[in-house]
Order: sequence, then C-alpha cells, then structure tokens
Amino acid sequence: MSTNSHVDSPAAADAITVLDPRDGTLVGTLESSTPEQVEIALSLARTVHPEWAATDPAARGRHLRSAADALRAAARELAELNARETGRPVEEALAGVHAGVSALEQYAELGPVHRGHALRGAVLAADYTVAGPRGVAVLLTPWNDPVAVAVGLIAAALVTGNTVVHKPSERCPHLGVRLGEVLSQAFPYGVLITLTGGAEVGAILTRQSGVDVFAHVGSSATGERIARAAALTGSHVLRENGGNDPLVIDDDVDPVWAAEQAAVGAFSNSGQICTAVERIYVHRGIFGRFAEALVEQARRRNDGGAFAPLVDTRLREEVHAQVSEAITFGAVRAIGGRIPEGPGAHYPATVLLGCTEVMRVMTEETFGPVAPVSVVESFEEGLARAASGRYGLAATVLTGSIANAQRAVATLPVGTVKVNAVFGGAPGGSAQPRGISGEGFGYGPELLDEFTLVKVVHISSPPVGKP
Repeated sequence: MSTNSHVDSPAAADAITVLDPRDGTLVGTLESSTPEQVEIALSLARTVHPEWAATDPAARGRHLRSAADALRAAARELAELNARETGRPVEEALAGVHAGVSALEQYAELGPVHRGHALRGAVLAADYTVAGPRGVAVLLTPWNDPVAVAVGLIAAALVTGNTVVHKPSERCPHLGVRLGEVLSQAFPYGVLITLTGGAEVGAILTRQSGVDVFAHVGSSATGERIARAAALTGSHVLRENGGNDPLVIDDDVDPVWAAEQAAVGAFSNSGQICTAVERIYVHRGIFGRFAEALVEQARRRNDGGAFAPLVDTRLREEVHAQVSEAITFGAVRAIGGRIPEGPGAHYPATVLLGCTEVMRVMTEETFGPVAPVSVVESFEEGLARAASGRYGLAATVLTGSIANAQRAVATLPVGTVKVNAVFGGAPGGSAQPRGISGEGFGYGPELLDEFTLVKVVHISSPPVGKP
C-alpha cells in the first residue's frame, strides 16, 4: 500500500492561495479537503488504529527514528518552503525543522519507557497501572513554527499508539502537505494522514464523534470553539493558545540589558510567537534609559534590512489596527507603527510608550513586532498589573532580588514564569497554560500522558485448597 497518506481534494473543493509575504509573489494554490474526504481520513485512521496500537512500543520508536532521518534529509527543502509561505528567514526555519528532528528522536526514546506506577496493596496481590493510546488524534497546528510544533505533537501521538489526522495551517498548506509526505513514508499506511483547509475543515473535524483527542496550537478563539465542540463528543482536548505575556522589569537591573531582553521577546520572529513579550511594565527608576535603549534596539532591526515580514497582509492589518488604536488613546509612538510602502506584508519593529489597560495592545494578543511599555512605581505594582487579564500562558520578570523572583513565581497566574531570560529553558520543560491560553501539557514527557489513558490493574491470588 502507498505510504503517502495525504488525502487529496477534488477539483470542486475550495482553493487556498498563498502569496509570499516578502514580496507578494504567488507561492501556489491548493484545494481544501472536502467533508467527504475528512470522513474518509477519519475512517481510515480508525480502521488502522488497532494494528498500530498493538505494535510493540520499541517498534513504534524505530518508525519515529526513520521519520527523523527522512525529515533531516528534507530539512533544506522544508525550510525554504516555510520561508516562501510565512516569510520566516530560511536559517530560522531550518532551526525549526531541526527541532522537529530532535522531537522525533526524543520521543522515540521516551515512548518505549513510558511507564505506569506500582500501587501498594495486599501482600499477595499485585496492583499497577498501564497506559494505552486514546485512539484517533486530530492535530490542528499553526504557521508560526509549523514544523517544530506539528512534529512534536505527531511524534508524541504516534509513539503512544494513536493514529493521527493532521491539518496544518491554511497559511502554510504547501509546507504542511510536503511535511506529511516526508513523515508518512516512515509509517504504515493510514497511521499519519494530512488534510488541507482552513477553518471550515477544522470545524468539520471538531464535529466528528469518532475523534478521541484533539490537540490544537493556535488562537484562543479557535481553541475555545474546539473545547466547546469536544464537550459534546467526549473528546479529550489539549490546547496551547494565545498569550498576552507580560514582562516586569525591576529597578535594580541594567536598563540596557533589560531593553535587549525586551527586544528579543517582542521582536523575535517579528513578534509571531505565542510566548512573545506582549506588554512591558518597567520601574520608573530606570524607565528613561530603558526606553532609549529599546528604541535603539528597534531601530537596528528596522534599519538592518533583514527584519522578516508578517505572515500576510491580513495579520498586518490586525496588528496595525491595535497600534493605531493605542495611539488614538494616548500612546506615544517612539518608533515604527506605520505600514511601509512596497509589496509584501512588512511591518516595522514598533515601540509604544505610555500604554494603559484601555488599549488592546495591553489586553489582547497582538502577534506582531510591537513593544507596548507602561511605567510602574514599584515591582509590586508591576506584578499586580502583570497578573491581570484573561490569558495565562507565560510571564517574565527581570530582577536582581531573589525575594522578588520568588514573589513572582508565587503570584503570577501563568503556566511558565521566566526569571531574567525571556526565552530559553531546559528541554522537556512542559507547562500547563491557564485561562484562555489553553489546557494540558503541550511539550515534554508529560505530553505522552495527554495522548494516553490509564488503566488500573488488580491481581489477587485465588483461594488456596479449593477445588
């Protein structure tokens, strides 16, 4: 049987056209999967699941290692396609592919040793737990780091014995299809299936009763719709959604270094990261020097000629609308904040000063290269304002005080608290988002738990001396 498990769409399906956000040229057009093909994909995944679930975990790990080899061989091709569809620089996209390779290799090792627990019971009895796959997993993945995120979920779902139906973002459909072709050759037919389409295909998938687990990485609005739909079908839901991550800066740190951290957090990948710095609370004692240094960081990026565009003009309009609204409400545009002339979806690194919570740049996810700054009179005030809002993905504090760092860990209602580094952390540092930012573990060894169900086993000895 063919190992290419991409479900192609007929000519009558809706088309997805993608333009290169760097210059507006045509990347290509793909047709969306139809409702009938969604059902075919799910039916196939359900049909092959028992055999895949019965496959020895070590053998499943070997399949993952083969997939890692295939992904490594296709890394440059996928990175260049990523750059064409999303505007991400090729070297950054290549790093994302290599992260996907690492995820496959790591889960190939973790899957076979994913173990249960021994339970203390009677002396002549055995009590323990075993984990088994949930069944059919539907993965809905984003465009901002499309290979690393998708492959991490695919690897964890497959190594635990689930079959996977994957729908990549409609903003990078060619990349999603090619990724599916590369990976699926390492697995039996039907174990990994790729669908194409936008929100309408995602909506069809979420209404299906035969899906055992949904994993979604993307906007909070979409994640909430999936959670509501899954409540009617009984599907398990795992979602890492949007963030409005705060950065709190104490008065005892170097303001130039703090500005560098803020710039990395707000401007990396042109701000298109779920854990990007979205709002900044800086102590008045260092505000002046910090603001000057942050504007300089933005200027360097804007003048360097290599600052990547946003994924498309639609997102650029959304980002610019928030910036324009903030200026209308009294924010000071220190740099950036204007749509440049020319083709593509470029938007400059932008610094807004004097921001308040009446502005959407401080209360909603912006997903663009915008650094909104607000002055606070104390670290405690910064923490209190950082703790407000509906989101709960991550937060960062910059402080030389261990007491303030500990206070931040104790009080910030987020899944991840970062102290003195906006990005980084040890491998496997999986977290549980709060609020509308999601639910469940999205990374690390705990992700294996999300894709499995636990069964308790109790074994007793039969009565002695009875016929």
